[in-house]
Amino acid sequence: MQFGSGKYTYEVQPGWGKLPDGWKWGWIVGMACDSQDRVYVSSRSEHPLVVFDREGNFLASWGEELIGPQNAHGIYMDRDDHLWLTEWTGHCIRKFTLDGQLLLTIGTPGQPAAHDGDPFNQPTDACLSSKGDLFISDGYQNARVHRYTQDGQRVKSWGTHGSGPGEFNLSHCVRLDRRDRVWVCDRENHRIQIFTQDGEYLTEWRDLLQPDTIYFDPEDDLLYIAELQQRVSLWTLDGEMITSWGGGRRSDVPGEFAACPHGIWRDSRGDLYVSEVQLDGRLQKFVRV
Repeated sequence: MQFGSGKYTYEVQPGWGKLPDGWKWGWIVGMACDSQDRVYVSSRSEHPLVVFDREGNFLASWGEELIGPQNAHGIYMDRDDHLWLTEWTGHCIRKFTLDGQLLLTIGTPGQPAAHDGDPFNQPTDACLSSKGDLFISDGYQNARVHRYTQDGQRVKSWGTHGSGPGEFNLSHCVRLDRRDRVWVCDRENHRIQIFTQDGEYLTEWRDLLQPDTIYFDPEDDLLYIAELQQRVSLWTLDGEMITSWGGGRRSDVPGEFAACPHGIWRDSRGDLYVSEVQLDGRLQKFVRV
């Protein structure tokens, strides 16, 4: 079955990414691809980080002794093939090598901030700017975005609870486009807000279906959005929707969404990976045709 349209048409690949015998998925919060198109899948399970090749063959797992089985939330692969994992109930962000060597921890694992707005209280995601600064969305209890140096020194924070410009009702994901503008999924306000790196509000996209996670195409000025209300959508950076599928209803049809899209990533060949939460083990690969 095909989804999308025009040059962005995809075929779903059912059954992609099988675990070893006896292993079980929990909620799959997201995934990211490295420079060799290996896929790193983050889930709330006894095996929080699992690695596949692009055909879906199991390669490895790691993180079992460090990441709690319910801690996983955000996942981001930087241009140097370092993996950044955000632990929402662990209240921290960790940087790893691709084989699971811990390089950096930001925040105190297991300890939420004592004061509203201070980092971190159930953070959601992280990403890097082109110059290496780290941006963190701190959303489930705080309503903030934090900017750090790559070695873990805080530069500034912005945001508060609400629905006005620069306010958040669950800052759920943060990403930077090729102009280094900061895009924040303000999920429960059904919008994405766009800022400068200093937190100056620029504009927003409204009336989305609870945007969970976004991904910027490295080759085109294109934005992919995983939306909680069973939709994946593709947009130009000017806000024109190119195509979408799913949306507003649960469906067991392969390629549509039985639960809630939460993570999205693209590999070097243009194939998409979409994971879902609120149902165990939902991960789908869409091959570009």
